[in-house]
Amino acid sequence: MIHIGIPVHNERDTIGPLLWRIRELLYGERRQFHVLVCDDASDDGTGEALDRYPRVLPLTVLRNEARQGYAASLDRLIRATLQRSGYPRRDAFVSMQGDFSDPPERLPEMLRRFEGGADLVAVARGDSEPFTRRLTRAGGRLCARHLLSAPAVTDPYASLRLYRLFALERAVAAGDGQLLQYEGWAANAALLLQVWPFVRRFEEIPHDPHPLRRYRDARFRAGEQLRQLFAAGRDRALREIGRQIAAAA
Repeated sequence: MIHIGIPVHNERDTIGPLLWRIRELLYGERRQFHVLVCDDASDDGTGEALDRYPRVLPLTVLRNEARQGYAASLDRLIRATLQRSGYPRRDAFVSMQGDFSDPPERLPEMLRRFEGGADLVAVARGDSEPFTRRLTRAGGRLCARHLLSAPAVTDPYASLRLYRLFALERAVAAGDGQLLQYEGWAANAALLLQVWPFVRRFEEIPHDPHPLRRYRDARFRAGEQLRQLFAAGRDRALREIGRQIAAAA
């Protein structure tokens, strides 16, 4: 079973077309799947748009009554999926954005890599991104060096990823409290590092943006991304220093 987790906030214009595209792709491939959407206190009609879709595809909608943010919504989706699944070694969780910035067309290839034995499959962004995002990535590597220690990963900030549920289950069990503390790219990088010790095989495939697909203005804010990355990297470095002091005592 493939579980697809989509955190959304005010995605009325995109979430319906995205769900329909996922349905086309995975029914066409004859895949068994379930979509979980966490509506993070949307106030633009996203909830009403979602209400139409449980009739046409397997869908569970979780709702946050007050705004919790991307990290808390993704955390909730992961935990809800772990509760649903009884086969963590055979099932997978796919995280993706609700605005088509993550191309659903990559899903079939990701599933083939998973069925071939990969525990973690990521769709890496790179030269296809706008200059502002590429510049922010360069700054992020300086702000959060301690978040980027997973080898063989060219894009630690990727949101479109497939995780074998066993790896997520182990990461949740090893943690203390909420799995993710920071927003945006920092949340994606932190989740990668928490899952990485339990990953036996990792594969990365290139991002393939649709040249004509644009449904709303981007919400990307370079300054906020860098602030979150710096805070997450600082806290990880302090925890590492604390562990070293404790080990030496």
